[in-house]
Amino acid sequence: MNDHLHACSDFVTAMFSRGFVEDGVTRVAVERIHRGEIGEWIRALAWSGLFSNLAVANAARAWRHDPRALLDALLGDADEVTARRYDALWRSVDASTALASATAVNE
Repeated sequence: MNDHLHACSDFVTAMFSRGFVEDGVTRVAVERIHRGEIGEWIRALAWSGLFSNLAVANAARAWRHDPRALLDALLGDADEVTARRYDALWRSVDASTALASATAVNE
């Protein structure tokens, strides 16, 4: 992980993890991140004033390539049970997405 992304991930953990986890384990939140709907997180980084435009762009690119990295940052302060619940939910969304893709290809 490059230094920019590591710093951004640490910031996301520090600033947003508690609120994200306190909102409860929701499929909708995981599905949005899984689909790459990360605009709110990128805007939060940009508006924080803590990162250069390059660092924000690098985080955006990395999270679009691997949305799970954003989820992992959001779960940085989560307890083990919560992290496992999110992991199971992520795998469920992965499976649903794969099934939908396979169904679309076969039609």
